[in-house]
Amino acid sequence: MSGSDLPDLLERLAQVPDPRDPRGVRHPLVTLLALTACAVLAGARSLLAVSERVADAPSALLERLGTAADPLVPKRSWPAESTIRRLLARIDADALDRAVGA
Repeated sequence: MSGSDLPDLLERLAQVPDPRDPRGVRHPLVTLLALTACAVLAGARSLLAVSERVADAPSALLERLGTAADPLVPKRSWPAESTIRRLLARIDADALDRAVGA
């Protein structure tokens, strides 16, 4: 994904309502959706593959998407597979489709 495509993608994903309770949210919805989209565009075909791609994402991409790497706890710097799975199960698919298709 080129650098010029990223702002457009983030603007569109920001239109999707967040189904999560705001208490305890560590990663913005836009960040999770963008990381998932990047993983799928890179060839991920399962939730496990998506989480592996997210874990292998370059720190520059994570920082651009709002998830800076924590040098003290690097494993917690990116969303876990369970976080991505729960979010995708609860997301409004129609709203996501409208946002991406716009």
